[in-house]
Amino acid sequence: MSLRRYAARRLALGLVQVLAVVTVVFLLVQALPGDAAVALAGDNPDPKRIEQIRVAMGLDRPPLERFGDWVAGLAHGDFGVSLISGRPVVEFLHDGLGPTLVLAVLALVLLIPLSVLLGVLAALREGGPLDRAVTTVTVGLHSIPEFALAVVLIALFGVQLRWLPPTAVGADLLGQPAVLVLPLVVLVARPLCSISRLVRAGMIDALASDHVRHARRLGIGVTRVRFAHALPTALAPAVQQVARTTDWLLGGVIVVEAVFVIPGLGTILVDAVAGRDLPVVQGLAVVFAVTTVVVNLVADLLVFRLAPRSVAIA
Repeated sequence: MSLRRYAARRLALGLVQVLAVVTVVFLLVQALPGDAAVALAGDNPDPKRIEQIRVAMGLDRPPLERFGDWVAGLAHGDFGVSLISGRPVVEFLHDGLGPTLVLAVLALVLLIPLSVLLGVLAALREGGPLDRAVTTVTVGLHSIPEFALAVVLIALFGVQLRWLPPTAVGADLLGQPAVLVLPLVVLVARPLCSISRLVRAGMIDALASDHVRHARRLGIGVTRVRFAHALPTALAPAVQQVARTTDWLLGGVIVVEAVFVIPGLGTILVDAVAGRDLPVVQGLAVVFAVTTVVVNLVADLLVFRLAPRSVAIA
């Protein structure tokens, strides 16, 4: 199968997945408890006031009609308007995307080279002290939840030692890079463990494979065999894990953003669900769905390029 044909097939599947997610999200949002009109009406609301708000918001219309209008708006880039503030949903996405992108990009810049380096070094010294140390540390660190690690780091480095800011309240993320240190450590810790272990396992398998042994018999240098023949094959499973991590990062790391008070997409989503702001919830869900499809499509294409045989077998 050619790369172009494989990409077309994956893209078609991705479009179907996005449509399915859009439909399911709308249905789930409709099933959320509470009523946005009641929330806007304030304490002890008058039933007539509630009904007026429902009519003004279009909440009195049939769900199927509202779903059709929403999908038609999405086709033109219109995500709707917030029920709570009256602002376009696109403005919420614009406000939250910046901080989330900063965290995601910086986390990936640190994560990918560190994971590959640790995995390759451990594989080349399989069974040695370095391999055992990396395995022990990664297994232990991976067992710590993000929120627990964040609280410990804040208490130690932010409160007790005062080396780093404990939160990002009122800070410019790019202008004050110190506020990003603790969130980035929390974001990178667990993915670093899982990806480096995948690289290690893949590198060990690749070094023992037939094509690598054949390359050695041909007299190709050890360094070239390791990094030109074994490493691309070893990276194939790790690429898919990196894709899942990227999707997790771009989807708004809710726990990390909440603990460090970072106004990203995750924080906006929590606030929208709490206020039953349906258009904002739906708009964020669509963005997350499209992000998931695009990131996994890119990852699958990279895997096809690195190890086409594994894709063909799958």
